[in-house]
Amino acid sequence: MDLKEIQSLIKLLEETAMTEIEVEEDGRRIRIRKEPGPTTIQVPNAYHEASFVPTVSAPAVQKENPLEVVGSSSRSPVSKTPITEPNDHLIVVHSPIVGTFYAAHSQEADPYVRVGDFVKKGQTLCIVEAMKLMNEIESDLSGTLAVICVDDKSSVEFGQPLFKIEPSV
Repeated sequence: MDLKEIQSLIKLLEETAMTEIEVEEDGRRIRIRKEPGPTTIQVPNAYHEASFVPTVSAPAVQKENPLEVVGSSSRSPVSKTPITEPNDHLIVVHSPIVGTFYAAHSQEADPYVRVGDFVKKGQTLCIVEAMKLMNEIESDLSGTLAVICVDDKSSVEFGQPLFKIEPSV
């Protein structure tokens, strides 16, 4: 990996909500992490396992406007179920980056979550692919998945609602 490639990774990190990128090439691994303050680059000397999937946690969730309209799904196992009661108690998980939303890790696999599933804090909800990097979006809270706001394989924008979760008490 040359300096220009590293600089482009740093620029990607600065322009998105991603907090960390890790890339392995020819037995060398580079991790770039964005924390409060300057960007940090770590290049370990030891060889690490070859199969690496970078992950990005979703940013802090926010309460959503209860009047938001949610569309229908084109994939039945991940169908969206509109909430008929007021949903001002639901917590929304927003996309931390621009990319493509995937409900499962492959076309043949079951989705990570379905409407009605109980999700735990730290559980993978979906993948958002950005520039060939598969970013696992994790739940920041435990609760029941009430709504899936986007269709599988659709483009998502930064800050776009992905899921609505009813927090457990």
